[in-house]
Amino acid sequence: QRGFALGVASHGIGTSRAMSVHPVAGAYASLGMGLHGITGAVLIPMLIQALMLFR
Repeated sequence: QRGFALGVASHGIGTSRAMSVHPVAGAYASLGMGLHGITGAVLIPMLIQALMLFR
């Protein structure tokens, strides 16, 4: 749980730190960082398109 939050919030440095604390925390941090990137890549363009409708 803590590793996932570190991965989402701190990116590379948090993931690196989580890996040094415990391998499972590092795995969750990597998962969190990856999911955060994918979610941003999918949702941000959709949000921009939705906001352009109100222009």
